[in-house]
Formats: sequence, C-alpha cells, structure tokens
Amino acid sequence: MNKILKLLLFLVGVTHHAQQYNIAGVVKDFHDKTALRNAKIVIGTSTATTDNNGKFEIKNLKSDVYTIIVTHPDCDAYQSNIELSKSLNLEILLEHHSNEIESITIHAAHKSKGAIIVKTLDQSTIEKNATENLGNLLTKISGVSTLKTGNSIAKPVIHGMYGSRISIINNGVKLAEQEWGVEHAPNVDINNFEHIDVIKGASALKYGTDAVGGVIVLEPEIFKKKDSLTGSTNISGISNGRGLGLDLKLLKTWQNAWAIKVNGSFKKLGDLSTPDYNLMNTGMDFSSFNISVQKNEFKQGISFDYYVTNQNLGIFRGSHVGNDKDFYLAMTTPQPIYMRDFSYSIDNPRQEIAHHIAKVSAFKRFEHFGKVSATYSFQYNHRQEFDIRRGDLKNTPSMDLELITHQLNLNDLLEREKWSLETGIDLIYQNNYSNPKTQSRRLVPNYDKYSGGLYSIFKYKIANNFQAEIGARYDVTHYNVTKWYDIKDWTTNYAKDFSEFYVRTNQNRVLTNPILNYHNLSYNAGLDWKISPEFSIKFNYARVERTPNIAELFAEGLHHSAAIIEKGNMRLQNEKGNQLNLLIDGKLHLLGGLDFSINSYYFATNNFINQIPTGIQQATQVGPFPVWEYQQINAKMYGVDLDINWKLTDNLTYRGRGAYLYGQDTTHDEPLILMMPTNFSNNLEFHKKEWKNFSLSLENKTVLRQNRFPIHNSEIVFYEDGEEITKTVDFSTPPDGYSLWNVQAGFNLAKNLYTGVSIQNLFNKSYRDYLNRLRYFSDDLGRNFIFNIRYNF
Repeated sequence: MNKILKLLLFLVGVTHHAQQYNIAGVVKDFHDKTALRNAKIVIGTSTATTDNNGKFEIKNLKSDVYTIIVTHPDCDAYQSNIELSKSLNLEILLEHHSNEIESITIHAAHKSKGAIIVKTLDQSTIEKNATENLGNLLTKISGVSTLKTGNSIAKPVIHGMYGSRISIINNGVKLAEQEWGVEHAPNVDINNFEHIDVIKGASALKYGTDAVGGVIVLEPEIFKKKDSLTGSTNISGISNGRGLGLDLKLLKTWQNAWAIKVNGSFKKLGDLSTPDYNLMNTGMDFSSFNISVQKNEFKQGISFDYYVTNQNLGIFRGSHVGNDKDFYLAMTTPQPIYMRDFSYSIDNPRQEIAHHIAKVSAFKRFEHFGKVSATYSFQYNHRQEFDIRRGDLKNTPSMDLELITHQLNLNDLLEREKWSLETGIDLIYQNNYSNPKTQSRRLVPNYDKYSGGLYSIFKYKIANNFQAEIGARYDVTHYNVTKWYDIKDWTTNYAKDFSEFYVRTNQNRVLTNPILNYHNLSYNAGLDWKISPEFSIKFNYARVERTPNIAELFAEGLHHSAAIIEKGNMRLQNEKGNQLNLLIDGKLHLLGGLDFSINSYYFATNNFINQIPTGIQQATQVGPFPVWEYQQINAKMYGVDLDINWKLTDNLTYRGRGAYLYGQDTTHDEPLILMMPTNFSNNLEFHKKEWKNFSLSLENKTVLRQNRFPIHNSEIVFYEDGEEITKTVDFSTPPDGYSLWNVQAGFNLAKNLYTGVSIQNLFNKSYRDYLNRLRYFSDDLGRNFIFNIRYNF
C-alpha cells in the first residue's frame, strides 16, 4: 500500500512539473498609454515582438522564476523578475521618451502636435548668426519683421504686431521687462539656446492672451544621460562697428541624469556706418551669463537656472537736436547734422539695461494623473536712459526704472492614446519703481500689478490622421498705480469721470491713485488634418482679449532713447479680436523633393490700441520731439506667408520665403501705421559634406515700398534770418523699397574646428527701412563682414 501511495505522489509531481504556461500582454507608453509596436520581449530563452497593437504572447513556459526584459528603440529598457505558476496577462509600461529627452529633430516646418502654427530656427542657424540680436535673427522666418531703433535695438514683429502683443518665453519663463517701448529690445542672448520656435497667431493660450501676435519660445539644449564633458568656443569679428564677439559654453553631464551648464557671451561694437557716413554714438557693449543645474529623468526632474544680461547701447546722436530749425534739418537733409570720426565711445543719449532671471522648476509624471510641473521665477529689470543734459545732471539718467516680477506656473498634462488634456494656472506679481532722483517727469508711474490666469486645452485624435483641439483661458489683471498729472490735464481729461482716484494737489500737479481691474476671456478651436504623407492642413480660430499695458494707459513725457514724447490714455479698454489661421504644408516629388508651406491669416479687432504721431512739442531744455499718442480704434489685418524648400540636387538647395500684410484702421478708413511691407527672399545653398563640410549660400532679400500708409504730418515754425518760416514735417511717407544681397560660407578647418564668413549688404547699398524709427534721420547700415571661428570639444 505504501509503495502504491509513493508512486501516485511521484506521478502527480511529474505532472505538475511538466505543466506549461503562457505569458501574454501588451506594451504601452507610460504617459499616454499608446500601444508600442516592435518592442522586443525576452523571457529566458524565448523571445517575442509586439504587433501593431502592442500585443505579444510567449507560450509553453515551465513553472519557474524568470527575468523578463522588454526593449524598444525609443525607450529605456524594462526589466523585472516574475514567478510563473500560472498563465499571465501583463501590461508593461515603457518610458517612451528618447525623442523627448535624448534628441530633438528640428526643421523649418516644426512637427508640433495640434493646430498651432510653429516655425523654427535650428541650432545651426543660431551658431552661424551668433552675433545677431534676437529681433534681427527672427527675420529669417516668413511673416516676422523687426521694428528697429537703429540696428542694435530690434523688436520682433509677427503679422504686424509687436511689443506686449508678442510674448517671449525664455526656457519656460515669460520674459518680463519694459517691453512697451518701441526701442526696448528683448534682453536675451540667442547663444543660450539650441532652437527658437515662433508660434504664429493667438492660439497658444498656454502662454497668455496678451500674445495676440504670437509667441517666441527660446528652448535650451536637452542634456543626454551619460558621463561626458563638452563645450564650445566661438569668436567673431565684425567689420561694421569694428567689433568683437565671444561666446563660451561648458557642459558636464552624468549618467544619473545630473547636468551643469555654464554659458557666457560678450560683444563690443563701436560706431556703425552707412555706405556714405558714420553713425555717431551707435556703439554697444553687451554681456551675458547663464548657469543651469538640473537632474531631469523621464518620470521626474528638477532644475535651477540663472540668466543675466547687461547692455549699454548708444542712441544715434542725430536724432536728438536742440531747436526747431535743427529738427527740421535733421528730418530733411541727406546726411546727419551731427557727425564724427569712428569711435568706441558711447555717450549720451544712451541706455543701460540689466536683466536678471532666477528660476526653479520641477516635474513628476504619475501614471494616472499625467505630468505635473511647477515653475517659479524671479526677474529684475533695471533700465536707465540718459539724455543730453548739462551741468550736474550730465551723468544722471533721465529715466530710471526698476521692474520686479514674480511668476508661478502650475501645469498638468494628462495624455492618453486618443486624447490629451492640459490645464494650468499662472500667477504674476509686478512692482515698478520710477526713481524720482532723475529730476525728470516720470514717463511711466510707479505701480503694482497682480494678474492670474486659468487655462485648459483639450486635444482629441478623431483618426490617426485627424486631430481636433479646443482651449479656453480666463485672466484677471489688477493695477494699483501712483500717478502725478498736470492740473490742467487732470481737470480737462479725467477729473469728472475718475474723481475717486484723486489724492491731493501740490501746486500745479495732482497726485492720483488709479485702481483698475480688467477681465479677459479667450478661447480657441483648431483642426490638424494630415490628408496624405505629402499634404496636411492646420486651421485654428481664436477669440482673444488683451489688457492695455501700463504705458498705453499712463505714459506721459519724453521717451529719451526713442526720441519721442508719448501720451497714454487711462480710458483705454480691453482689445477684443477674432483671429483665423490656415496652414497648408505639402511636398512635391520634383528633383530631390520640394516642400512648401502657405500660412494665411485674418485678424479683426475692436478697441485696437494704436500709437500715431500727432504733432511736435518742445521738451524742456532738450529740444523739440514728435508727439506719439495712444488711441483706440477698430482694425483688421490679413496676409499670407510662403515658405519653399526645394532640394535641387544632393548638394544644392533652394530656399524661398515671402510675406504680404494688409492692415486697415476701419474707424478712420485709413491704412494702419507701421505695417510690414511686402517682402521676399531667395536663397541658394551649396553643401558638400565630403569637402570638410563646406557650405556656401547666396541670398537676395527684397522689401517693396509700403504704399499703404496713413498721413500724420505736422507743421513746425522757426525763424531764419529774422523771418518766421512754417514747414511741414513728413512723418508719414515711407522710403523706397530695396534689395540686398548676402553671402555666407564656412567649412571645417579640422576636427571640431569650424570657420565661417558672412557678408551682409554685399553691394553696400544705401537704403532706409520703413520699420526703422530712425529712418527719418539716417540711412540704414552698409556692408558688414562677419568672421567667426568655433571650436567644439
């Protein structure tokens, strides 16, 4: 009996040991649960590959403890131990992020999810133009121009809109400076960034509703997780201005995802020159420093960043004159009335600007709650503008502004296979202090600004090639202002309707405390349809509102570096507009392939805030200046941008771009002022990698005359030989169009050593640009040779 029992137990054990099980499952993306095909699964000596639905199955495995390894080309490997005592059905989540963390492919037609329209300047373009400012660099994108004060000061213009209608995002921080000034250039160093995205239109609600024209996103390098030490040195020589540029970068990364990057830049220029004469007092000193310390993994990360830029910019001396007659002569003579030999000296008028950004950000991914991120930033902007003053005030700034900004952003991005939902909140506090020690009238008053915004963006994949999105944003802005008015201006314009803001009267001045509140509700909807591999359409509609900025409401007095007198209007209301954008991307199989992009847009707005010249006024002790006043009108703008990239041969590529813009003041039935003229450029580039990476490009840029402009001329009276003379000062008529040729070439001298040269305005053509506010007083820049040598290690 015992022998029979032992035999039965043995047979049961053998049967159990011989039992075989199956392991089936699905492999998905960690954050959006998208199925991953072609993932490789290894269990013991058995292997399998996932199908198009991310599914796999391995059969006939014996009971045992196994190590399961799952790999995918775009993912970190997954490894785990399992004890197999029954058939299993697994869900394996991989950190699918190599395209997000390890490398980014950048090209002119940015592959962005959703209906927003994005164009990109890549790292190669930034490196080849390392000495340019941000505004001038962005003109390489269709539909983007610059509003200039000379050449060193350039504000980007997107589809005819600039200033506070354009947001600049510096590594996740919305740049906060005195951006209302026409001659207030963005305080950024382009060499800190790997690529620059331009989002056209108002559909990017994530970045705020004041960005009616668009958003400029400055993106730094994404660091790889490996032990390495890299860096680069770039030295540039600049002929026009006899200047020097230097940029140094150093990056240390570790396998555990820690990284430290340090970057510094310096640029020095003397007086610039036109083809026929020097431009007195147009030199500049620029320096910047950036340090970043971070540990960014896929599931979580934290980073600390600090940026500082310092600029000392000369303002063309010929734009500041002492009396009415000289002002008329400065506006009408072919050459400036103030000239000197070349000099590195930067005298008054000039501006000094220091801008600091300190930022800490962190994120964490949760399987069910998405990617939660938080960013806090502190910004300090100190702007001093020095006018031509005599005696003890010579070295005292005429305007001395300190702007402190605190920002907090909380964001959650939840992604699934068919949809995504992004929600967030922005909180901002600003304090502006205008130093009374200048002994000049404060152009903008002291104020506190509190603002908060709540946004949500939902995207849904209707089909693999068709996606829709909707978004909404609500903002509230609170101004608490301390403002002095002339008693006559206060009594005439505001005393009746704003009596609650009155504080006290001191001689001929009235102290007020305006407290203003604004509420904005904006929303958008968009479609992204990839009709075929060669053809796609993006369309978006946005209903946006924008709050007036502090200068539009309260500016009063001489803006020294802009050489104008500005007058604000406290009665201004929110701008309210409707915007349509349509983008068509296509590819034709001609020769090596022709890519084209057509972006048409339409913008109609009520209460559009417009600034126009209304006369000439004598500023105390410093001479006459044109008066520019803010007014509120109804307006419309529409236009089209065109981009072409045609690979003619393996080594030869044609690139073309063009832009047309129509702007109309529908209240007064006249053209809008300072609208970008029609322009186009044609570029032929030869690139031979085998010839030490040699490249040569020839570009022609043509800007047509702006034939649509309003008439806002003024009369000026002065005495000549004892006789009173009245003259008309033409602020309105645009200059002639122009066509410039530019050349750029470069090659590798040795491994990791590159040299290049570019020639701007090759034929040294004399011209004036309609969007240069100093075109009244001088020609634009002449020929400029830029040599640079870069060593990567």
